[in-house]
Amino acid sequence: MALPLSILDLAHIGEGETAADSLSASVDLAQHAEEWGYRRIWYAEHHNMPSIASSATSVLIAHVAAHTRTIRLGAGGVMLPNHSPLTIAEQYGTLETLHPGRIDLGLGRAPGSDQKTLRALRRTPATADAFPEDVLELQGYLTGDSRIPGVDATPGKGTDVPLYILGSSLFGATLAAALGLPYAFASHFAPAALEEAVAVYRREFKPSAQLERPYVIAGVNVVAAGTTEEAQEQFLAAKRLRVARFLTPGRTLTPEEADAVLDSSAGRQIAQMAQYSAVGDPQEVEEYLDRFARHAQADELIVVSMAPDRKAWLRSLELLAKVHGLLPA
Repeated sequence: MALPLSILDLAHIGEGETAADSLSASVDLAQHAEEWGYRRIWYAEHHNMPSIASSATSVLIAHVAAHTRTIRLGAGGVMLPNHSPLTIAEQYGTLETLHPGRIDLGLGRAPGSDQKTLRALRRTPATADAFPEDVLELQGYLTGDSRIPGVDATPGKGTDVPLYILGSSLFGATLAAALGLPYAFASHFAPAALEEAVAVYRREFKPSAQLERPYVIAGVNVVAAGTTEEAQEQFLAAKRLRVARFLTPGRTLTPEEADAVLDSSAGRQIAQMAQYSAVGDPQEVEEYLDRFARHAQADELIVVSMAPDRKAWLRSLELLAKVHGLLPA
């Protein structure tokens, strides 16, 4: 049986696009992904990033859920230190009440922003220290076993929205294992600790009411195209956009300028973020994902399409669905 495939939609705002264009594209992707057989789509909380439109994950999930029928939708993730656990329980409890059996709640402890934005969110770096306790408080609201007597989430209580711990280090792996929760590793942009974190998680996992045995979701980038050459061209274009966004914000680089930045020490470091990337024709991509899944000891893969334009973005995910057996070839 083929390994389950899911999608991380970064709700990217492309050059010349508006946030409305991005959100419309997210609905279009979700409708196609539902037809193609993907298991779930997740949206990540980011703030003060002009190229990402998924800052309000619960609102985006509600909109996409209203325009789809069966595919699971969730946060990958909510940055819990930015919020009170009760508020998140109410938001995702509402989503689960409106769309039963379709909602996931991935949780991270990073701010999803820079230090200035952290202050604008009325948070401090120390807020993240309470992440384990906040996860337990949130879980209590959703199961109906509140840790604060006399305080319940309505909607939320008894919805049992499944929780996932997101991470890119040993901290998340250890916490997910201790709480008996599924673990999603952000190997699509933070590859360094993948093997060690998964090993720690599997070794230290303790069964819970939500989960009997360890469950690992690993992130991986994908660029699938009709030919290897076309896929490599799209991958290079994506890397050029990434270094420009990180290293020369506000500037449009020529391909030659972007390549020079890519060849710099800082550029190589950013390119290394995409170490785990399946690039090529459909069969090459499928073979890479098979190797990566074994390398990551993954029970499920969550893929990010790096194709730089909308048509190629959708086509990449459609080709993958076909070659992976989600769709008839």
